[in-house]
Amino acid sequence: MAASNSARKHTSTDVSEFLTGLARGLAGALLFALPMLMTMEMWNLGFYMERTRLLLLLVLNMPLLIFLSHRIGFEHTNCWSSSIRDAVVAYGMGIAASATLLLILGVITPDMAPRQWVGMVAIQAVPASIGALLARSQLGIGTDDEDDGDDNDGEKAGGADGNVAQDGSSYAVELSMMAVGALFLSLNLAPTEEMILIAYKMTPWHTLALVTISIGMMHGFVYALSFRGGHRLESGVPGWHALIRFTLPGYLVALCVSLYTLWTFERLDDTGITQIVLIVIVLGFPAAIGAAAARLIL
Repeated sequence: MAASNSARKHTSTDVSEFLTGLARGLAGALLFALPMLMTMEMWNLGFYMERTRLLLLLVLNMPLLIFLSHRIGFEHTNCWSSSIRDAVVAYGMGIAASATLLLILGVITPDMAPRQWVGMVAIQAVPASIGALLARSQLGIGTDDEDDGDDNDGEKAGGADGNVAQDGSSYAVELSMMAVGALFLSLNLAPTEEMILIAYKMTPWHTLALVTISIGMMHGFVYALSFRGGHRLESGVPGWHALIRFTLPGYLVALCVSLYTLWTFERLDDTGITQIVLIVIVLGFPAAIGAAAARLIL
């Protein structure tokens, strides 16, 4: 009898935690995707964006969500099947939140062709679904046990330089987290004309300065400025170790993500190679900050 009551209590608690996670997910979807949901460039992309590129973005978003779900999903998961379930739920929440808000704002209208509103919702669902999963780390109230667990995870992933991964698996996770953060900020800015305009106005000296500042801020966010969740170098470990091993590869990840998002949103079509490099470096600045921030919050 006692075992039965315990099982019912445990099930009720699990359901309650999952529903709380869903509520946080909806809040996160709106919070993180709201700037894009109210941006005209993102609306217009639903009309003219090449469907092959849109489909590729939607397909690539799914493994990214599974990775995020495994790290910080709606609830602690111990198996990949649960992570996949939460990722699918987050995708559905992103679609629902995007469609609902676009309807309320009058962006989607009854006389609109299905191809148009489907494209608009599909684009917006990507950042909204990421926001839904980020909600746990940003909106959730952690317990002491969770904090201790996170610290232990950090120690397991840590190496000689303090929380710096040594094994290939952990190193790949670190770079993947950077890619998520870079993608999230890139999605906000890649569709805008300002990226092209800024690149057009920049001189080679501006470009060099922007690259230097991007790398410096990325390194400072994680190692030098003592933000909560940042990484510390242990005594005796040279500062260039983290710079070479993580910051520079992370910046290259940010540039690659920037290149991909610009290509996806058709901002590089009929553009010379020099101008492409400049536009990627411009977008790489916020992408690098997003990559650094991801290491602090994920």
